[in-house]
Amino acid sequence: MRSALTALATLAAAALFSAQALAQSAVPVRIGVIPVIGAAPVFVADREGGLKQAGLTPTFTTFESGPNMIQALASGTIDVYVAGIAPLAVARSKGIDVRVVAATAVEEMVFVAGPKLAPYFDSAPDKAEALRQFKAKENRPARLATQPPGSVPNTTLQHWLWQVAKADKADVQVVAMGIDATQQALLAGAVDGASIREPALTIVQSRNPAIKLIATGAEMFPDQPGTVVAVSGAFADKNPAAVQGLVDALVKATQTLKTDPDRAAPAVEQALGKGITDVATIRRAITSPAAKFTADPRVIVEATKAMQDYQVSIGTLDKAVPVDGLFVPAYYEKAAQPAR
Repeated sequence: MRSALTALATLAAAALFSAQALAQSAVPVRIGVIPVIGAAPVFVADREGGLKQAGLTPTFTTFESGPNMIQALASGTIDVYVAGIAPLAVARSKGIDVRVVAATAVEEMVFVAGPKLAPYFDSAPDKAEALRQFKAKENRPARLATQPPGSVPNTTLQHWLWQVAKADKADVQVVAMGIDATQQALLAGAVDGASIREPALTIVQSRNPAIKLIATGAEMFPDQPGTVVAVSGAFADKNPAAVQGLVDALVKATQTLKTDPDRAAPAVEQALGKGITDVATIRRAITSPAAKFTADPRVIVEATKAMQDYQVSIGTLDKAVPVDGLFVPAYYEKAAQPAR
């Protein structure tokens, strides 16, 4: 009996020591994130305990756009960036050491038209003609909302307008605003169309079915690079094991999103819902055609080069940045190895 009690006491002491050691070794990580479905893997990794298991103690700060988040990254107030790839290229061109360690989603951005603009796309022979007819009838250009210049939403919208649809610039007024403001303006009829992502796509169409999907992410910018996870160089150099743990957790969370959306939806709703939507809506957004999850950063390298080239052509990037310094796929490659 005494030996059994001694064994139990030893086990309890070992468990306590292990918990204390884990707490002492936990790495605080400040994560900046844009509240979109593309960021879902980090929410699932957090809510399901993947980050904690990796020895991370996360705090989250929400931003309205990637360019706004870059300022926080540059000033050292966040360690991890979860947003679009385009602002990171701009950041590196300005000497900010930031490294993409994982992707989360591709081809997120879509274009929708509001109730007044949508019928023109139904009747016109092409997209450019629809916008021309709208201006002729309404006596003003179509007001299209997106995020600030340099962001992925802004870049993909411009690419679709000028390179794909071949629209006349006189027929369009591009209006930069935050994500929440874009959604509200679209529902209020303050803008005629917008480039948006999930869950905004599911939300606006459920509230007003007259808002129509006009162009998918693949149409707007083929293989469009979406949300990524990047870390500051200072954090990565100081905490390589923590970065590996982060990527390990993201790979697992991405698999959950792809294979078990019912399980993943509550975690994402807790992060994004804010009382505005519910789990069922988030579940639909996770399985939407505009939600294509992948953790592999290698799949967006070529598309990132193409996006950089386009940003240079429209003046939001001074010059293309070598992606060898921007992408660090080694963490993903290790995380994706089969368990032995």
